[in-house]
Amino acid sequence: MIAPRVQEAAIRLPRLPAYVYDLPALDAHVAAVRRALGATELYYAVKANPDAGLLRVLAGHVDGFEVSSAGEHAHVTGLFPGMPVALGGPGKTDAELRLPHHRLHVESPYELRRLLDTGLEADVLLRLNPGLPVEGAALTMGGPFGMDAAGVAECLPLFTDRVRLRGLHAHLASGLSAPQLLGLAEALLGDGAYEEVNLGGGMAVSYASPGERFDWAAYGAGLDALRRGRLLRVEPGRALTAYCGSYVTRVVDVKRVHGQAYAVVLGGTHHLRTPVTKGHDQPFVVLPTGAGPGVTDEPVTVVGQLCTPKDVFARNIGTSVRVGDTVVFAMAGAYAWNISHHDFLMHPKPAFHHLTS
Repeated sequence: MIAPRVQEAAIRLPRLPAYVYDLPALDAHVAAVRRALGATELYYAVKANPDAGLLRVLAGHVDGFEVSSAGEHAHVTGLFPGMPVALGGPGKTDAELRLPHHRLHVESPYELRRLLDTGLEADVLLRLNPGLPVEGAALTMGGPFGMDAAGVAECLPLFTDRVRLRGLHAHLASGLSAPQLLGLAEALLGDGAYEEVNLGGGMAVSYASPGERFDWAAYGAGLDALRRGRLLRVEPGRALTAYCGSYVTRVVDVKRVHGQAYAVVLGGTHHLRTPVTKGHDQPFVVLPTGAGPGVTDEPVTVVGQLCTPKDVFARNIGTSVRVGDTVVFAMAGAYAWNISHHDFLMHPKPAFHHLTS
């Protein structure tokens, strides 16, 4: 689950908590995804993790980056001038509509009218919200995102030679298998009315079974069968970078309350928000670097230093742990540090390390 080189680095870190990013693992993973997708374009959704070290590895494999704010746009274009950028996200400001881009994902008829009013040229994908049933999704992107058929119909007559319609964007859900995503793709591509379609992300990542990976080969082959001359694009985030990141910390107390064993670690979910927001146990290993009191081979709940009962990394996991042990949480390379409430209680920020070999 956690590579030996990451574990070896973890016990040598001078300051904890810390994030460790395994760049060779990321490089190998994204290269394999790129091969599996064949003719399908691959963009990376920067919102998953904008760490510059990760982006530099990704830039060697992806066709472009998807950004959702002026801040992300400035970050990416500053690192990679000339790299294709797709600008998405609801509630774009007038300033964001003026940003240079390869594609602009328009969310509403009003947003399109505001874009037209800028007087600038633009290549547009209309974000579709088709209301398709999505079984088994971890998160569905319905509600205010994109447009229904009536919204799309309102947009179609507005396009000009200056603001050009290139196709559709449809990110419908997260946490789906390759067959599920291919079923959605088939439904979206059925009428063949658009020559370019961005199918978004949503590839499943299992925190309960870290060894299970999304079937990129089956997905790429399935998209090849559906392409029929069209340009298809995907923009995964979590499924590209989750596996390369680890959050490393140290046990500062082991205690028993009403019969329940707890291991209290430095840091907390203000550094790694993922488990509490998604309601899962973050996978981890305990490295026996401690000599303090502890428990042996029993269910342990791992918590952080925050003054809230929601500051929980994992519940009732069978393990042995002692004060001073090093805990390495896996799958912390996406939607982790960058979505966490860093300043709650004003604890020190974690350190960041990039393994290059």
